[in-house]
Amino acid sequence: MEQHTAKHFVLQLGSLASLYVAVSFTLVLIFNLINLRYPDPAEGYYAIESAQSSVRLGIAMLLVFLPTYLILTRVVNNTRRAANIGTYLNLTKWLIYLSLLVGGGVLLGNLVAVIMAFLEGELTTRFLLKAVSVLLVVGAAFSYYILDARGYWLTSSARSAQFGAAVAGLGIAIVIMGFMNIETPVSVREGKLDDKQLADLQEIQWRIESYVVLNGVAPESLSQLDSTPIPTAPDGRAAYEYAKTDRSFSLCAEFALESYDSSGVSSPYDTKAIIGNAWDWNHPAGRHCFERIVTPPETSTPVQP
Repeated sequence: MEQHTAKHFVLQLGSLASLYVAVSFTLVLIFNLINLRYPDPAEGYYAIESAQSSVRLGIAMLLVFLPTYLILTRVVNNTRRAANIGTYLNLTKWLIYLSLLVGGGVLLGNLVAVIMAFLEGELTTRFLLKAVSVLLVVGAAFSYYILDARGYWLTSSARSAQFGAAVAGLGIAIVIMGFMNIETPVSVREGKLDDKQLADLQEIQWRIESYVVLNGVAPESLSQLDSTPIPTAPDGRAAYEYAKTDRSFSLCAEFALESYDSSGVSSPYDTKAIIGNAWDWNHPAGRHCFERIVTPPETSTPVQP
C-alpha cells in the first residue's frame, strides 16, 4: 500500500505540475495571438516582435507540456481504477485541493492583469478576448478538478477520455493558429542574419567616422582603417561594399528581408564628424546601399547623444 501511495502521489504531482505549465503558456500563447491579430497603433514594431517571440515560446511549451499532462493524467486515473480506489488517497487529495486553490489564484491574477492592461489603454476588443480566454482556460481546468475531487472521473472513464481528447484538439488548434501568425524558422534566421549585417555596417560606419575625425576625409578603402579586422558578411551573403566620393561614401550589403521603419532612432554614440542620415538603416529585401554625406569635423557642430 505504501509503494502504491508513493507511486500515485508522484504521478499526481507530475500531472499537476504539467497542468500549471500548460495552462500558463496556453494563456501566454492566446494573449499574444490576440495582440498580433488586433495590433494596437499605440505600440511600435518591437511590440509585434515581442509578441511573435512569446508565441514561439508558447508553442514550444505547449507541444511539450500539454501531451505530458494528458498522458500523466490518464496514467493516474488508470492506476486508481486498477487498484479499485474509490476515493482519493489522503496525500493526493491534498494536492487536488491545493491545485484548486492555485487555479483560483491564477484565474484572479490573470483577470487583474487583463483589467490593468485595459485601464492603461489597451484596445477594448483585446481586453474582452483576453478576459474570455482566461475564464475559459482556467475555468475548464478548475471545473475538471472540482469533479475530480468528487471522484467523478473514476466512474466515468469514457467521459474522461472524451474530455482529454477535447483538450488535445483545442491545444492542436491553438498551436496551429500560432504557427499561422509567426514567421517561419527560415525567415527568423534570415532576419537574424540581416540584424547582424546591420550591426556590422554600423561598426564600420563608426570606424569610418573615427578615421574622418583624425584625417579630415573619408578613407579611400576600408583597408585604411585601424588594424582591427573589418567585419565580414555571413556565409552565403554577398560581401560588404564600400565606395567613396568627394564628400560622401556608401556601404552596401545584401538583405533577405525588408526592414522596419527605423527613422527617428538616434545614434547611441557622440557624433564628432556629422554623417548625413547616420542612423537611417531602412532597407528593402535584396542588395541595398546606404548613402552617407560626410561633413569634416572642422566645419561641423558636434551632435550631442
